[in-house]
Amino acid sequence: MNWLNLIAKGVFSGAIIVFASEIAKKSAIFGALIVSIPLVSILSLIWLYDDTKDVIEVANFAESILWLVLPSTLLFILLPYLLRRGLSFESSMAIGLGITIIAYLISIYAAATYSDI
Repeated sequence: MNWLNLIAKGVFSGAIIVFASEIAKKSAIFGALIVSIPLVSILSLIWLYDDTKDVIEVANFAESILWLVLPSTLLFILLPYLLRRGLSFESSMAIGLGITIIAYLISIYAAATYSDI
């Protein structure tokens, strides 16, 4: 893969994040809609297939993503709960990320133990 291709992917991916955060300033629900669409996963699957043409590798990657979607939802459950209970943003984010990381580790272990990936 050449550097120009990597830079183009990075700029495009960054543009999506900037676009979503700008939309969220005007409408939380539409900003959330943009980031809730698994654009990173979709783009990664497309780019992996484009780079490798290996459907088994793409299937394994898609299954790996599935194993890790559930622990990622913990952050979005915990963060608003903690913020609404009066914790600071920094504390809420730290607690949410810490618990999410633990959940990721458990999910990675489960995926490695119970799936073909």
